[in-house]
Amino acid sequence: MKLPILVINMKAYQEVVGEGAIQLAKAADEVSRETGASIAVAPPLPLLKPVVEAVEIEVFAQSADPVRPGAATGFTPLEMIKEAGARGVILNHSEHRLLLNDLSWMIGRARDLGLDQLVCAPDPETSAAAAALSPTAIAVEPPELIGTGKAVSKERPEVISRTVELVSRISKGVHVITGAGIESGSDVSAALSLGTQGVLVASAIVKARNWRDKITELALPLLGKR
Repeated sequence: MKLPILVINMKAYQEVVGEGAIQLAKAADEVSRETGASIAVAPPLPLLKPVVEAVEIEVFAQSADPVRPGAATGFTPLEMIKEAGARGVILNHSEHRLLLNDLSWMIGRARDLGLDQLVCAPDPETSAAAAALSPTAIAVEPPELIGTGKAVSKERPEVISRTVELVSRISKGVHVITGAGIESGSDVSAALSLGTQGVLVASAIVKARNWRDKITELALPLLGKR
């Protein structure tokens, strides 16, 4: 995971059904190549491999399940994520939470497979607990601000600064990024100024009228530009 980073979580929005996910990923890929910004995309799982094959930027899985390949109907083991070409996986998003013991197992298994682990947490204390499991990065996202357009970096900056402080106490090697309500370049700049190393964004990009323009707006602050 190259930091600072913009991670685009496509979720399961109608806009990214079928070719939409590929087109959004291609727009992100173009912005990354033209600006030099580190950008990753997380498409819906059924579209993971087609997106991997369409772009050069990092592709993350939105989730996975705490199972190994075998008799596990309806579940997606990390081995299949790896085989599809993903570079990492998002774990414990507020819309797809995991039990602590499952999260611990999956972080370790993903690490063994060479997959980056981006673990979501709702607050500083939970972020610190997750940091004790030594994932690649923590994404602190207060769930009440997700999708609201009210950026955590401006509405509740203390959540970010406290998370950075607590996680650094646990492990200097665990990176912190942030999400929830991030809509503009100034929201990203504010997040970076609080000590985070990137942002996790969903609806602000997926639902934008012009994907390329919005991705560029949110990526430039990663390079110290506006």
